[in-house]
Amino acid sequence: MGLFSRSKPKIKIQTTKTDGFSGWLKCTHCNELIHTNELEQNSNCCPKCDYHYRLTATERIKSLSDEGSFVKMFEEVMPVDALRFVDTESYADRLKSAQEKSGSTDAVIVGKCTINSHPIALGVFDFNFMGGSMGSVVGERLTRLIEYALEENVPLIIVSTSGGARMQESILSLMQMAKTSAALARLHDAGIPYFSILTNPTTGGVTASFASLGDIMIAEPNALICFAGPRVIEQTIGHQLPPGAQKSEFLLEHGMIDCIVNRRNLKTKVSELLDFFTISHPSRSANKPVGAKKSS
Repeated sequence: MGLFSRSKPKIKIQTTKTDGFSGWLKCTHCNELIHTNELEQNSNCCPKCDYHYRLTATERIKSLSDEGSFVKMFEEVMPVDALRFVDTESYADRLKSAQEKSGSTDAVIVGKCTINSHPIALGVFDFNFMGGSMGSVVGERLTRLIEYALEENVPLIIVSTSGGARMQESILSLMQMAKTSAALARLHDAGIPYFSILTNPTTGGVTASFASLGDIMIAEPNALICFAGPRVIEQTIGHQLPPGAQKSEFLLEHGMIDCIVNRRNLKTKVSELLDFFTISHPSRSANKPVGAKKSS
């Protein structure tokens, strides 16, 4: 070996990546880099700006209900292509694709559970299923859930995230607005509380019906809540909307909703409200098991 010679360091060079995804994401709201682990540990909220990303229906149910208490109901109600609707592809194919993508049979999952031992009738939308659009199955499942809450004398909670009525079902989807609203009117007459939780986005026929009829209206921060979106309204009226219009903070300021609750505090807030309504109505015992018949 010469005086100025040296052996080359043994550096392992990886020519191809074994995994194309490193786990880092750029927040769509603040543009800061965040890791997927941080999101998971922070209830799918950006740890830098607190932007609330969407949850799947399963994740939402897990975050709200007591562990192992949720039982699905009315899963036998399944979508059909009654109108044999075709646009760029058939509705039947869209349904099959949406079921494979989301793992859900339709855009809402309903069932019974407990929240801090309070028996609850719970409905949760799945935006991954055709944008959480409301078709006949959504309307039927929600109506049956409302009737279950009425029969069992338990509070009702619906968590909405939806693009509105499902165009592939035409008038059949629009009929669900009246159907669910009429069922809620009976629940209201019976004095049974209904909490409507609005998440990003809640729009169209869902906003124009059951989502806006809650005894308590709760929204997540910075959620888009409207009938028609801001772009459509601006094109229609020829004027720009005020900054933040149709977001939950704007709606709270103008009296459409009762409160904005951070997702990490949502279960605690709902539980406090349930405690209040239980005290106000002693007949609704917190120890009453889910599905127990009301006393005559």
